[in-house]
Amino acid sequence: MLISDTMCAALNQQIGHEFGASLQYVALAAHFDRLTLPMLAAHYYRQADEERSHALRFVHYIVETGGRVEVPAVPAPKSRFDTAEEAAKAALDHEMGVTKQIAALVDLAVKEQDRIAENMLQWFLSEQLEEVHSARSLLSVVQRAGEDGLLQVEDYLARRRERSASAPAPESNG
Repeated sequence: MLISDTMCAALNQQIGHEFGASLQYVALAAHFDRLTLPMLAAHYYRQADEERSHALRFVHYIVETGGRVEVPAVPAPKSRFDTAEEAAKAALDHEMGVTKQIAALVDLAVKEQDRIAENMLQWFLSEQLEEVHSARSLLSVVQRAGEDGLLQVEDYLARRRERSASAPAPESNG
């Protein structure tokens, strides 16, 4: 087995955190969907899918290293938000928490001299930088727009999505 019981247990906990994050993003998306803010809803539905894929990445890693996957119970997400700012802040707070969780996993991998886990977790650290930046940026836009300017946030997200869809694909080295 390429994974210790301690590391396996910690990664199983992280699987629960990632699935919990996915559910929280679904709740955020549904909140904005209900308010007929389709771009905000789509943004958070995409985030939900991404968090689910992160959970599955951990699942596959545990299986590949010979560990046993034991998905923990996931707490119910918060579903009610008084303002768009509160919802966007909840997303940022969540990403900050996940960043701390991933850093703790890296610390554990270093302590256990588990170079394979340490290497795998580097991807998650880079991903968290992107996630925190994205959540912080969106919160800033929501704050500047205010509750009466949420259609401007919708426009911002639509333009951002168009730009990313029309951006040239990165060149491959192969």
